[in-house]
Amino acid sequence: MNGSTGSPDRAPASEGGAGEQLELVRAELKKARARAKPRTNPKATTGRLPVARVVVNKGVLVIDQYFDYSVPVDLDETAQPGVRVRVRFGARVVKGRREGGTLIDGFVVERLAASDYAGPLAPLSQVLSPEPVLSPELLRLCRAVADRYAGTLADVLQLAVPPKHGRAEAAPSPDPLPAPAPPPAGSWSRYPQGPAFLSALAAGGAPRAVWTALPGGSWAAELAVAVASALASGRGALVVLPDGRSVAQLDAALLELLGSGHHVALTAEHGAEERYRRWLAVSRGSVRAVVGTRAAMFAPVRELGLLAVWDDGDDRHSDERAPYPHARDVLLLRAAEVGAAVLIGGLTTTVEAAQLLHTGWARPLAADREQVRRSAPLVRTVSDRDQSDDAAARAARLPSHAWRVAREALERGPVLVQVPRRGYVPRLACTRCREGARCAHCAGPLALPGADGVLTCAWCGRTEADWHCRECGGTGLRAQVVGTRRTAEELGRAFPLVPVRTSGRAEVLASVPDAPALVVSTPGAEPVAEGGYAAALLLDGWALLGRADLRAGEDALRRWTNAAALVRPREQGGTVVVVAEETLRPVQALVRWDPAGFAALELGERAELRFPPVSRMASVTGSAASVEDLLGLLRLPEGGDVLGPVPVRGRPSGGGAPGGPGAEPLERVLLRVDPGRGAALAAALKAAQVAQLVRRSAEPVRVRVDPPDIG
Repeated sequence: MNGSTGSPDRAPASEGGAGEQLELVRAELKKARARAKPRTNPKATTGRLPVARVVVNKGVLVIDQYFDYSVPVDLDETAQPGVRVRVRFGARVVKGRREGGTLIDGFVVERLAASDYAGPLAPLSQVLSPEPVLSPELLRLCRAVADRYAGTLADVLQLAVPPKHGRAEAAPSPDPLPAPAPPPAGSWSRYPQGPAFLSALAAGGAPRAVWTALPGGSWAAELAVAVASALASGRGALVVLPDGRSVAQLDAALLELLGSGHHVALTAEHGAEERYRRWLAVSRGSVRAVVGTRAAMFAPVRELGLLAVWDDGDDRHSDERAPYPHARDVLLLRAAEVGAAVLIGGLTTTVEAAQLLHTGWARPLAADREQVRRSAPLVRTVSDRDQSDDAAARAARLPSHAWRVAREALERGPVLVQVPRRGYVPRLACTRCREGARCAHCAGPLALPGADGVLTCAWCGRTEADWHCRECGGTGLRAQVVGTRRTAEELGRAFPLVPVRTSGRAEVLASVPDAPALVVSTPGAEPVAEGGYAAALLLDGWALLGRADLRAGEDALRRWTNAAALVRPREQGGTVVVVAEETLRPVQALVRWDPAGFAALELGERAELRFPPVSRMASVTGSAASVEDLLGLLRLPEGGDVLGPVPVRGRPSGGGAPGGPGAEPLERVLLRVDPGRGAALAAALKAAQVAQLVRRSAEPVRVRVDPPDIG
């Protein structure tokens, strides 16, 4: 290869021998590189720290280590630790001449006086930018994330360091502003421990809390006060939120509290160049506070004093790119590294946050029950079987009580209607036997995209002109799930004098005025109503609770609570109707407005069953042969379990639909280990993947540590 290895990263040893296996594979690779005998021109190198240790931007497990290159004289000043460079990678020496290889980008990790590689070193090809973008602290964080999630350092660096933009780098960053004065506690006084938490932040302390926020829309202002308290101590702050709308709310609250210059918002909506300009302002120390979506979890904030994550149960906090890190866990790694304060906040409490409370790592930050009752709306339950004889109620597919609540609330203001699915009628079933309607070509689910009555497959897009049930031969269809468009259409007929607005994937409304209107929304897309909604109807609760997933109940409660929190308090007549079976635990938790109690009960049950977060899990997905091959190479830590394999619907190969003709059959296994053995599990998985790649015994598999969905 074109560069030689320095000391490779060491994987932690485990009881199952995974670390030892990984070291043996790396030792063999190092010997192979030594035999390549690359050469360099000694006259072109410097005499002072002539070696640059580089991490290359190539996320392959077998080369997840550093490579040493010589530093030419003309690059000595600019090739400093943290800068982007270009190197020739993979070249071979044939008859004394270097041939092949690929120019690839990377980062200088450090400069050395000598390399532990026996042969001559290949030179750096180019310094792409003199801007040091990879600080030692950020490098340590990325290495820790790669090890935790059985990934490569290069993959994590692609998530952590944004692409270069020359104009942004050429522009100077503003001078940093002086630390603001500690802000007043404000609405934090509603929480018994709130003022003390803020005082500890302003004094330079590192309190750790799980914050169950009160409903009413004040969370953004309260988070802004927490950020300002950390800034008042002369330290930095980082807040990660699930989406651009919540970032915009916190951004506005910080601007109102502190003015401009103290913080930046980092989201994809700003565009690549503007986002990089803001990122550089943080990296250069011009700005001490960052609020942003999940990519901001790596923001290089200096002297961190506060790390906060809002609504950590939202699946958008989990990155969909390898190695699939979760923002909450990355922030916890950063807090452990730098000793910063931690605030895990939301209107509900996740089971992972409940685990932190149970172990004593964090303290609860919540209001007393009397304050909760004053702030929360009245929540009532109704079964979807309770239909009214009123024709308008039947047309709106609402139970009679929900219809009456909506009618009365519309006299006072807007009414929110939450529907679990977007579209028109996204799921259909046979009227006679209730079997799901499937496409004759690929077996995908049939849906009604619009009111024209044309059945269309949700997978392959084919239309079905002459459908009949494969089980009973019936030709009648009924809606399993009704989407937002169909719901809005039916509500418009039931309330003809009331405007109906929709908010969902195609168009997400930020806010609606304080005027009578029906606002139909999917979960997570609910707009804020000026003055709060007069009522909210949470429809089709079974669609959220009926998912075959360990987190179905927790996720349903979170989605309901986030919508119900937009409704006025019960003292102002705010009412929420949830259409679901009232005896179910998530429904009762919503009625009592007790998300922390629900999370504690869920944690207890998972502890008995050895499910996450009490245990650690990883999923391995691939073809049956690939999964079996990796399991044969895997050395699980002592006490580890293998659950499965089970078939899963794979991605199409050759353009076919999932599960249909041309689809690749996939299997998945779950690997479970006891608490404290998560690092050993990640190391074992990494070692097995390296061995599989080296042997080329099977196609690669997809490994995901702490998978968000456990069906």
